[in-house]
Amino acid sequence: MTSASELYQSVILDHNRAPRNFRPMPEATGHGEGYNPLCGDQLSVWLRRDGDLISDVSFQGSGCAISKAAASLMTTVVKGKTIAEAGAIFDSYHRMVTGQGGPADDLPPKLAIFAGIREFPARVKCATLAWHALKAALEQDARPEGQ
Repeated sequence: MTSASELYQSVILDHNRAPRNFRPMPEATGHGEGYNPLCGDQLSVWLRRDGDLISDVSFQGSGCAISKAAASLMTTVVKGKTIAEAGAIFDSYHRMVTGQGGPADDLPPKLAIFAGIREFPARVKCATLAWHALKAALEQDARPEGQ
């Protein structure tokens, strides 16, 4: 086993066993849901904004180790970022895991471990589910009350 795949497995297992920010957030300003009917992964993502800054983000749900670890890592990466920064990270991450872009030099190193996912197309949805739920939470948060 290569050191890169050992690191990948270690990080995935760590975040699956002890996910960061794994909790509901009653005071959230945005909420998004993600569901993968192919494997049954289901996640809820909450966020709280302070102006343009994501001041807190959390998730809960069930799914495979990849989806849970990706959600956990996502929360640690976007917390404290602006909406624009989080969007740029989402775009780079999505290009990386789908194989539609070049190197992920602009991504935080902890997300770069998911680069090998593109070799397993059935797992791409697992690795991006939380990110799509975050995007939905940001869109919901941006809507005026009652819409």
